[in-house]
Amino acid sequence: MTIVETDLAAADPTTPPHPLASLAADEFTRIRDLVTALPDFTATTRFAYVGLDEPHKREVLAWQDGEGPLPERRARVMLLDMATGRSTDNVVSIGSAEAPGALLSTVVLDGSRGQLPVLIEEFEAIADIVAADERWVAALSRRGLTVQNVICVPLSAGYYDFPEEEGRRILRVLAFKQEYPEDHPWAHPVDGLSAYVDTATRSVTRLIDATDLPVPATSGNFDDPALQGPPLDTLKPIVITQPEGPSFTVEGETVSWGNWTFQVGFDTREGLVLRQLAWTDQATGASRPIIYRASIDEMLVPYGDPSPVRFWQNYFDTGEYLFGRFTNSLALGCDCVGEIHYFDATLADELGNPYTISNGICMHEEDFGTLWKHSDMFTGSNETRRSRRLVISFFTTVGNYDYGFYWYLYLDGTIECEAKLTGILFTSAYPGLSADGADYPYASEVAPGLGGPYHQHLFSARLDMTVDGVANAVDEVDVVRVPIGEGNEHGNAFTKGVTRLTTEGTSGRVADASVGRAWHIVNPSTLNGLGRPTGYVLLPQEAPTLLADPSSSIAKRAEFATKHLFVTAYDPAERYAAGDFVHQNPGGDGITRFIADDAPIDGEDIVLWHTFGPTHFPRPEDWPVMPVDYAKFTLKPYGFFDRNPALNVPAPGSSSSSSGAGAGDHCAHHGGDDVAGHVTGHAH
Repeated sequence: MTIVETDLAAADPTTPPHPLASLAADEFTRIRDLVTALPDFTATTRFAYVGLDEPHKREVLAWQDGEGPLPERRARVMLLDMATGRSTDNVVSIGSAEAPGALLSTVVLDGSRGQLPVLIEEFEAIADIVAADERWVAALSRRGLTVQNVICVPLSAGYYDFPEEEGRRILRVLAFKQEYPEDHPWAHPVDGLSAYVDTATRSVTRLIDATDLPVPATSGNFDDPALQGPPLDTLKPIVITQPEGPSFTVEGETVSWGNWTFQVGFDTREGLVLRQLAWTDQATGASRPIIYRASIDEMLVPYGDPSPVRFWQNYFDTGEYLFGRFTNSLALGCDCVGEIHYFDATLADELGNPYTISNGICMHEEDFGTLWKHSDMFTGSNETRRSRRLVISFFTTVGNYDYGFYWYLYLDGTIECEAKLTGILFTSAYPGLSADGADYPYASEVAPGLGGPYHQHLFSARLDMTVDGVANAVDEVDVVRVPIGEGNEHGNAFTKGVTRLTTEGTSGRVADASVGRAWHIVNPSTLNGLGRPTGYVLLPQEAPTLLADPSSSIAKRAEFATKHLFVTAYDPAERYAAGDFVHQNPGGDGITRFIADDAPIDGEDIVLWHTFGPTHFPRPEDWPVMPVDYAKFTLKPYGFFDRNPALNVPAPGSSSSSSGAGAGDHCAHHGGDDVAGHVTGHAH
């Protein structure tokens, strides 16, 4: 078995890095040295975010075509002074070992349009801050608890126009009892109690002590053999091997597999980023672009419990928490199986120092069943081809939940993105049945006295499309019933309705399975062999959009989540669906701001923002640790090719059970009266 590792941030010192290459360790160091030497930098200043400030798409494409210079390497650096709360958003030129970089711009944030992301240092300070507050200690004491046997969970605050929070960095705190160090506290929520904390002044601004509910006594120790029960020992090993090695090649961040080429990148905020996905035409050797950049740019987890200590539970795990920094180091046999290529990820810590997450991204091939097959009754042809897919994935743990994001590339040109959700429910105390015997309407009882509040997971995929070039458009395609009548006398007819999306302001669309709604991304200026625009179709997985009231704070902060699709004209400054500064943002940024000018999107350089994800009514089976739940979307070629692009996939060999070409052709049979006659007989 071959295991290969690539450091995404490793750079050849003799070759200038690609304009979109992930920041390397030496670049992080140069950024740190430049920033810490600035006159406004203090001993209490922290690096809230450091990432590549990507050049404009036209500059990158011009350079690749030999028509423009190599774009300058720049970084975006967000700084927070822990003592004063002073926040700045900076752009620096990175420079090189020979030529120092420079500060290019600084914007001082006043907090009116949101705060910088929450720092790990702020999370770690919370327990001491609330332990020093007499009201918090007294509230715990009344419940028979102490600060020593309670875990404090700091959470993003949202925005509710509380006067004392204006311009301040606020976290909200819930408590969980922990019986002993190995005891999982999620099983023991201390419900009815919450503290609001100013992290800069290290003070509690408001204490909510609404009600006393019994602390659930159930066990959440899923890793305890006593709770797990007798092991299931009837499972036999499954061994996945590729004796000749994997079919992909890797050069730095560039991957080639089958007809596919693309670049693997990583960002502290978004995690895994795929860039410049393209399909190589085997006949001509031409590379046909499909997606310039694909990522999960935002992730919202809104909760539906309106109780006094929970109404504010709405988490933006990318914008508020930077979920890329919580990426797991993946392990062979646990997270990835087969012939694996790992990519390491290099980031900057809150002091600006580079560090590496080893094996942060996993890439491998998987067998995926039948690719295409037919047994013909007339010719006797009987052919089967097996499918395989290339998997590029990473896992991140944000508090109680674990999220895996898997991008799949297929031999027929299909692209999929799948989110896998597991980990531990965020719990509450279950208040029990009402006087009339009704269940509590906003949570499930998942264990005795333990609630699992209803919630959603709404992921935003940012898809910067370049289907055969940058001039793209989107058609909404619905199934249309045709009424019985002239031309449809027997009432069997149905057709499709096509609506071209023309401006940003009208691009907000909702999936509708009743009409099979899909969105076709086409290139009006590039025609296929049948004289029609080449394109890809986005197939959504229908699920509810944001369920909060449209006038609510969260709906204003996350307009992107109120629709399954928005389309905007490309702008390099428009990176995140909820805006740049999500923490305590009052709303009106992100998609709301992007579509305000109602720019044209018909035949333009466009970006799709697709919302997908499940609504979760927790089950007892989700406790004490959740089996994986899934959410995904699919992009399939639609007129991008003139025929099935997987016709040339070889038949599996007779000596191989894998999904690849072999020496034999036992899955391909031509001719034979017995076969034709047998099938024809069944046809009669």
